[in-house]
Amino acid sequence: MLIITFVVCVIVPTVLAGVYLYTRAADQYASRVGFSVRSEETGSAFEFLGSLTNVSGSSSTDTDILYKFIQSQELVEAVDAALDLHAIWGKPTDDPYFTLAPDSSLEDLLDYWEDMVRVIYDPGTGLIEVEVRAFDPQDARRIAQDLLERSSAMINELSTVARTDVTRYAREELDQAIQRLKDARQAMTLFRNETQIVDPGADIQGQMGLLSSLQLKLAETLIELDILTQTVRPNDPRIEQTRRETLVIQKRIDQERRKLGVSGDDDVKVFADLVGQFEVLSVDLKFAEQAYISALSAYDTAVAEARRQSRYLAAYLHPTLAETPEYPQREILLAVLSLILFGSWSILMLVIYSLKDRK
Repeated sequence: MLIITFVVCVIVPTVLAGVYLYTRAADQYASRVGFSVRSEETGSAFEFLGSLTNVSGSSSTDTDILYKFIQSQELVEAVDAALDLHAIWGKPTDDPYFTLAPDSSLEDLLDYWEDMVRVIYDPGTGLIEVEVRAFDPQDARRIAQDLLERSSAMINELSTVARTDVTRYAREELDQAIQRLKDARQAMTLFRNETQIVDPGADIQGQMGLLSSLQLKLAETLIELDILTQTVRPNDPRIEQTRRETLVIQKRIDQERRKLGVSGDDDVKVFADLVGQFEVLSVDLKFAEQAYISALSAYDTAVAEARRQSRYLAAYLHPTLAETPEYPQREILLAVLSLILFGSWSILMLVIYSLKDRK
């Protein structure tokens, strides 16, 4: 019974597996590609005395993302759409065990991808090596090359997203500062168009100069009137003329003072109000200009910082072209299958004999 069960459970399956492996199992060729995500930091123009470029080690986070990306459904679907993985991995029609069924689903393709695309990742060094297997060496190399190109595109996209995130907030602040500056300038232009005054400060200085001149002229006229009153007869026409001149000057002075300090009967804004409005608009405009300069400087700094830091995929091993098949490893598969069958048979026999001894 031991011999019969050993032959049936171990010898026969092993022989059948060997016959299949050596007669029907198709040869598989392997193409290998190795790469790593590198981070390049470039110094600014003011660092010309030192090293301008510093290539640092790989970014573990980006490498982890790339490691997961190679095993993702998104990549498998993209490679399948470009190269037709069903046709590549379903070529040997007489090897149903190691090939991909033509009518296999996406989930079956993902499982088969994990078997045919082996990813080796060393977190310490950040290096990723990918082994791609196919039944034709050219097909294996094509898959490896396409995988390398899509991985590089994904890292470039990550770098672009990182640059965008760094500059996005600075750009938003700059846009707000530009809009605030436009509004402040538009308000100043509207004030000047409505009042027909470019600078109320300069106009009020002119009005003050005119008022001073009138007051000086009034003082001279009053002195002249006093002199005439004391030196000539009361009915002298020069006295009346000088008195009228004094009244005219005084009236003009009152009008200029009213223009400078008090609204007239027609409720027109006086220079004091105009100067107040102009000062408010000037402060807003100055603040908007300073905010714009600060936002522009922050944006330039953010853009320069984004340019200083970039990621790229560095391939230390380009897709290889195999000359001899490496898979399936028939001897190892037979040895493993024999050990599994022998172990299962041994456990089964021990269970049977233990049950038999209890009886």
